[in-house]
Amino acid sequence: MRISPLTRRRLWNFRANRRGFWSLWIFVTLFVISLFAEFIANDKPLLVQYDGAYYVPIFVSYPETTFGGEFPTEAEYRDPFVQDLIEEKGWMIWPLVPFSYDTINYDLPVPAPSPPSAVNWLGTDDQARDVVARVIYGFRISVLFGLALTLMSSIIGVAAGAVQGYFGGWTDLLFQRFIEIWSSLPLLYLLIIMASVIQPGFWSLLLIMVLFSWMALVSVVRAEFLRARNFDYIRAARALGLSNTMIMFKHVLPNAMVATLTFIPFILNGSITTLTSLDFLGFGLPPGSPSLGELLQQGKSNLQAPWLGFSGFFTIAIMLSLLVFVGEAVRDAFDPRKAVGPIPGEDAVRAHSRTSTDAKAAAE
Repeated sequence: MRISPLTRRRLWNFRANRRGFWSLWIFVTLFVISLFAEFIANDKPLLVQYDGAYYVPIFVSYPETTFGGEFPTEAEYRDPFVQDLIEEKGWMIWPLVPFSYDTINYDLPVPAPSPPSAVNWLGTDDQARDVVARVIYGFRISVLFGLALTLMSSIIGVAAGAVQGYFGGWTDLLFQRFIEIWSSLPLLYLLIIMASVIQPGFWSLLLIMVLFSWMALVSVVRAEFLRARNFDYIRAARALGLSNTMIMFKHVLPNAMVATLTFIPFILNGSITTLTSLDFLGFGLPPGSPSLGELLQQGKSNLQAPWLGFSGFFTIAIMLSLLVFVGEAVRDAFDPRKAVGPIPGEDAVRAHSRTSTDAKAAAE
């Protein structure tokens, strides 16, 4: 696929912002690693070899009787009795962190929350759960929630702004009054009411947040459509008989997306912050879920265990800082006033184009 000179210039501007460029790679690396959290932090072995057969407990639930035990329920691999049974006729390969986000460590030498140790690298919380495991799973669920909320909100916001800006008139006026009323509703009170009626979950919380977060991009897209709706090429498209939908999404939307894309990293940042804040206040994910906001709440409630607050704070601070740096780089990439030095290969492309043009002219 051939990249246009404009796209090449934007990519080069993005790479010229070294802080944002490396922040993107660091964030993507951390996110990809967190997607495989079950292989990094789990209370089940990655692989078990017993009596000449191989088992993968992280994918399949095996009863204790499979390894010579007495109970037909799923084996508890952290139980010393089960470990002795397996080691008599085989071996186990454990993840790097032998705890899941909800695993309770009953072998703590001190009451929970326990300080960092060789077993629990960042200590445990007040329910004796490993902090490292909860940070890994909490990072993943925060980013996934933020990405889902950003994607859904952007789709709705772009569509609403496009309709407002393109049609204008009464459509724009009524939409604006609706947005003013809708944005004035107290979101926190509505969440408190919903939490008392239903048990908040990932999808129910996401749906509620989408209902109130789609307005972030409406004003930007609306302004771009209002500016472009009377351009000559739009009038020509109407005169050629193109439908309004075709004109909106094929001719006007690409121009509006330039301003929209610069806001996406910051919207993602705000989405993650929103989930963290709700979890901190107790109106977010269900109790027991791996949550960075709940980790901060535990740090507030257990001032004698500073590792809880520090772990949650530094995780959130690093994650949000990386997203802010990426957002700044994206803004620079789409800024038409931003200029950098000559792009490697651009002179060669121009020379080739000039040569082709001269050869065609000579042939004529």
